[in-house]
Amino acid sequence: QVRLVESGGGLVQAGGSLRLSCVVSGSIFSMIATGWYRQGPGKQRELVASITWGGNLNYADSVKGRFTISRDNAKNTVYLQMNSLKPEDTAVYYCAAWTKGNSDPRDWGQGTQVTVSS
Repeated sequence: QVRLVESGGGLVQAGGSLRLSCVVSGSIFSMIATGWYRQGPGKQRELVASITWGGNLNYADSVKGRFTISRDNAKNTVYLQMNSLKPEDTAVYYCAAWTKGNSDPRDWGQGTQVTVSS
């Protein structure tokens, strides 16, 4: 099993920036990708960004050009740099890991709250 621990959430004004971090541990060898999901108030959980072990990136249309996902293999950490934040980015952000043989993430972090004030 993969353990994911997020940090970096908080309160920021619209137009500001935050960087989320996700430290990965456990059965890392079984992972094929990591990424970030979010769930806003009254909304379904949605994929924000993902990065495969080969370095392929994927972004939701709503965050393209504003958010950047990256990975530091030496630190077993995945980052989500969020710029030009909007109130609609307010959500709990979850780090997720895909493992071999699974089309959906199998492991999840506990989530970190991001609140963007107008």
